[in-house]
Amino acid sequence: MRIEGPAKRVTMYVGESDKWHHQPLHTAIVAMLRHEGCAGATVVRGVEGFGKNSRIHTASILRLSEDLPLVITFVDSPERAEKVLPILDEMVQGGLVVVEDVHVRTYTDHGE
Repeated sequence: MRIEGPAKRVTMYVGESDKWHHQPLHTAIVAMLRHEGCAGATVVRGVEGFGKNSRIHTASILRLSEDLPLVITFVDSPERAEKVLPILDEMVQGGLVVVEDVHVRTYTDHGE
């Protein structure tokens, strides 16, 4: 797959305890993106954060949370991003989805 030039970056902010059909939401999203042929996806666990309910989730040993914030990001062609956005709208029931126009300068495959 080759991506250069105009692209879309889709970033989702969800909680670690969020589920989709009895599995972790982030796992289901990554599987769906792979199934749909997206260029790749990354899930990053936050050490602290809060959402619309203003409840702080933290990895602090004093307030160990089982619902840490997760950020899921993928960059792909505008067409492919637009194709999966309706699926993400259905999957992400509690969270934030941000879509940004970006420019891909380099995308290389290291033979994963």
